[in-house]
Amino acid sequence: MNGGSPPNTSLPESRAAAGGDPAGEAPEAYGTLYVVGIGPGLPGEMTDRARRVIENADCVIASNLYQAFLRDDGTLPPEEEQADSDQELVRSSMGKQVELAREAFERVRDGEDVAHVSGGDPNVYGKSDLLFTMAEAEEATDVPVEIVPGVTAGLSLAATLGAPLSNDFCTVSLSDKWRGWAEIEEKLRAAAIAEFVVVLYNCWRDYERAIAVLREERHDDVPVAIVNDAGRGDAGRNVDGETYTLTTLGEATDHDEEVGGMGTSILVGTHETEVWTNDYREYLVTPRGGRDVDDF
Repeated sequence: MNGGSPPNTSLPESRAAAGGDPAGEAPEAYGTLYVVGIGPGLPGEMTDRARRVIENADCVIASNLYQAFLRDDGTLPPEEEQADSDQELVRSSMGKQVELAREAFERVRDGEDVAHVSGGDPNVYGKSDLLFTMAEAEEATDVPVEIVPGVTAGLSLAATLGAPLSNDFCTVSLSDKWRGWAEIEEKLRAAAIAEFVVVLYNCWRDYERAIAVLREERHDDVPVAIVNDAGRGDAGRNVDGETYTLTTLGEATDHDEEVGGMGTSILVGTHETEVWTNDYREYLVTPRGGRDVDDF
């Protein structure tokens, strides 16, 4: 840590300049690299700022799925009109992220504003850390970077389910690509003991194993929700569109057919989480402590 006076961390007058040295500004000829979270991808689930950044960017980097979402709501022009627009569209894919990051840095240095699209929120198992890691590796610390937040799957599924995250909660990714299973298990166990509501991401990876760990520390009758394509309605990867199943921790692994891949998230409640029913449907509710109506 550097000594001396603390740095000036106030935001620059223009948020477009964010990402450079707070004490200075990026060269006038530079653009900005925006890492944009589009939430589930549907019009009503994306922030106005995310939409404006994508609409005004010189270059948009997005996967085929996200391109389709953005065309459906008019944020991107129809495919047949894209070639006639001033905006360049670059396809993103899982195996090209390093090359795409390098391309984005060069475009920004050439004066372009680049919108690198991430589903959900870029900071929740999204693309933001990759861009910063790449900027360090490529000596691209001169490139201005701004993160535009979005609605992550955990928040979207919570809205679908009711109020399951009204007390303390955490998210845990089951992907072991960069973290070994021993570390994942340790986090799951700590979260279960600490009575966090747990939202599991990347559930196509060993979700049964994760449920087994949680069952060691939590009662089998704790409510669980298995959610596919949270917030995407009929537009997601799942053939049946957005679906959710309410079950219990003890019976969660009896629903293999409902754990469909990258679009599946699983919420595991605590002993306080309850199934709440009105005249229309069932919800999940986790109260914030021991409050009653008078406390409001």
